[in-house]
Amino acid sequence: MKTPKPRHLIWALIALTLTALLVWGLMPSPLRVETAKVAVEPLQVTLEEEGRARVRDRFVLSAPISGYLRRVTAKVGDTVQSGQTLAQLEPLRAEALDDRRRAEAQARVEAAGAGLSAAAESVSAARTDATLAKTELERLQKLLPTQAVTEQQLAAARAASQRSEATLRSARFGEDVARHDLQAARTALRFAGDDGVSRQGVLALKSPASGALLRLLRDSEGVIMAGAPVLEVGDPAALEVVVDVLSSDAVQLQPGMAATLERWGGEPLAATVRRIEPVGFTRVSALGVDEQRVTVVLDIASPPEQWRRLGDGYRLEARFLLWQGENILQAPTAALFRQGEGWAVFTLKDGRAKMTPVTVGHRNGLQAEILTGLKAGDTVIVQPDGRISDGIRVENGQ
Repeated sequence: MKTPKPRHLIWALIALTLTALLVWGLMPSPLRVETAKVAVEPLQVTLEEEGRARVRDRFVLSAPISGYLRRVTAKVGDTVQSGQTLAQLEPLRAEALDDRRRAEAQARVEAAGAGLSAAAESVSAARTDATLAKTELERLQKLLPTQAVTEQQLAAARAASQRSEATLRSARFGEDVARHDLQAARTALRFAGDDGVSRQGVLALKSPASGALLRLLRDSEGVIMAGAPVLEVGDPAALEVVVDVLSSDAVQLQPGMAATLERWGGEPLAATVRRIEPVGFTRVSALGVDEQRVTVVLDIASPPEQWRRLGDGYRLEARFLLWQGENILQAPTAALFRQGEGWAVFTLKDGRAKMTPVTVGHRNGLQAEILTGLKAGDTVIVQPDGRISDGIRVENGQ
């Protein structure tokens, strides 16, 4: 048997080394992944939605009648007292007349005056006829005992006297009508000045409650129709918060539930749910999707000194506490993925990814409660992608 020469052993060793280096170079390198530890910590499940503050009791002052609104001098934010006059409303002002229509109005006055004179003459003539008929009736009544007149003549005289009295009354009515027509014509001419200012009294719009002027819907003077809003008042110290939540989230809320108001420009404020309106409405989201939403009303529980700079219509965010627990085994929500009808995670063990089915409990946007499948201290892969499979080599990229 021949003994291998040292030279042959050296070449064999070099060949084995090159082969090992080639195999190692062709092997896929471990995927770098982001990992997180499974821990036992407190967990809260919350719902966050955008809301706005508003005055609880608002009063809109409207014009009770059509008229001429005088200029409103009050400004938004002014303090008002109950019963304070905030606006004045005149009856509709008369229309100003040009030269032609003023001449027509003057002619109507003169015509009405002539009509009144004619009616007066008619009354005078009717009065004379009535006096004559009455005198004739009295004369015949005196002759009746002497049988110088018949009953038929007396009846005819009585009828004539009654007709004359009726004619006199009708003439007097006509005189009254003519007098009123003249008064109306004179009034139209007298109040139709160039400025059209009414000489009637004004109607005051008074504040129904103490507080501040919240909105000024009409400040310029001019004609305003009955029912048109003029201004809005309320008490800025009596604020509530309204939040529009998805109807699927609203069923998880109930009156008395605690909430926190944040990102309004000050310290977080405590609040409680007062009312969940039973009627939903449709709103289009920023992505153009129709959403069914429900209005939730909250009362601010923090002392007024902490939110006195919060005003009507201010934006804020409300965070509702749906569930909380202590000593909860939890993992990042980003580590979960669907496996069939359940959930699973990839754990990191001995440099390889191992798919592990888990049972999930409560979840919020960041953490999820793990009921079964993991234990405290396990390492899970966060945001696993399609390159990761069960048993693949991975390494922690942190």
